[in-house]
Amino acid sequence: MQPPPRRPGPSLPNGSAPPGHRIPRRRLAALACVSAVTFTVSTSAGTAHLAPGPTAAGAGPISLSRTSAHAPCLIRGAREVQMSEGIPTPEGYARSTGTVRALTLMIDFSDAPGEGSARDRFEEFFPQTREWFRTSSYGRLDYRPETPIPEWLRMPKSFREYGIERGAPFEPGYRALVQDLVAAADSEVDFGDYDLLNVLVTPNAGPSALDTVLSVTFAGNPDAPRADGVAVANASFVYSRQDDGSGSYHRTGYRVLPHENGHVFGLPDLYTAEGGGAVGHWDIMSEDWGANNDFLGWHKWKLGWLDAAQVHCATSPDPAEYTLTPLARPGGAKLVVVPVDSKTGYALELRTRGGNDETVCRPGVLVYQVDAEVDTGMGPVTVRDSHPDSGGCTRAPNVHAELSDAPFVPGETFRDARRGITIEVTGADGEGNHRVRITREEQGQRS
Repeated sequence: MQPPPRRPGPSLPNGSAPPGHRIPRRRLAALACVSAVTFTVSTSAGTAHLAPGPTAAGAGPISLSRTSAHAPCLIRGAREVQMSEGIPTPEGYARSTGTVRALTLMIDFSDAPGEGSARDRFEEFFPQTREWFRTSSYGRLDYRPETPIPEWLRMPKSFREYGIERGAPFEPGYRALVQDLVAAADSEVDFGDYDLLNVLVTPNAGPSALDTVLSVTFAGNPDAPRADGVAVANASFVYSRQDDGSGSYHRTGYRVLPHENGHVFGLPDLYTAEGGGAVGHWDIMSEDWGANNDFLGWHKWKLGWLDAAQVHCATSPDPAEYTLTPLARPGGAKLVVVPVDSKTGYALELRTRGGNDETVCRPGVLVYQVDAEVDTGMGPVTVRDSHPDSGGCTRAPNVHAELSDAPFVPGETFRDARRGITIEVTGADGEGNHRVRITREEQGQRS
């Protein structure tokens, strides 16, 4: 699949790929892994590997928290897509709960020798990424990057010889690079001990991320080269630096790793070829350039970070009311799903400034539609804007401003007349929790 049209500056797409494919994605990023800033190998044992075997926990959450009442909200596409928003996540991706061990290697080339120390490169991403995942998962993901080779690992070919460029497929350049990387590291690394692989490339290999984005994730790829009995199936390559020219990568550049890890866990890209206009800054799978932002509640459920009691499936034909607590706050109800049919539904969550959400300028109930038949990078999620064409309420750099005031506040209503669904935000309490009322109209009642 070819990359989407090139966009200037920080709106360039990045690369990420579901099973055996290369999907273009937005800006610099990589499948990252997290632990304390250390170059020693953890002694804790991993229970899953770079590619799940027949007895491994498998993709996504170890066990999606649900009851029989959630069945109508487990949307699944009838047609096959490369990386879907459907629940549960299919096999092949890394698990997203418990202890996850990430092999992190820093590589360079004869025509692009390591820029600075390998430790400096490592510290561009850690421990910030570990903390991001700890906060987003409410402590359910213990992400541990491990670096058994603390120096630059020199590849046998020059960077130019691998033919890595924007939109490069897995074959032949990346396959050759993975094979060479495995051969170079094999004497010091048991690949079977790890759940996923991060390859942090020296920043001087290839163009600046402001010009052309090369970073890419190959996720759930069973045809990847094997090492120590496992396929190196979930691997990301990070190039250049995500920087606006002011050196901001030291504060926010690590955020490419949570995005790419999302792919390793089975999450699709939420941007489109036109950019982040479908979701804006409400999920890091949409915009990961600049100010911090969290995952959507739908993704947190999909990843196994929400209990069944925290997710309501609104199927009653009678009006029903629910209370939502802020997504950033541990505990309490986080998500209401309103199924439309077997493949689509609306999701509601309360977004406030807190946790990983630094730029929320209008707290309120975010309403968005999820479609399991829309592929990664094609807009599988669409946020419904409470104030369309307003220009938004934030001026934070690299944030899609129009959707920044999308949440609905008490007294405001969203209505899908065609489907007969009405969502009202009826009030808020002293702790900041919001109440919503959902009404479904019979077909004969619809206007």
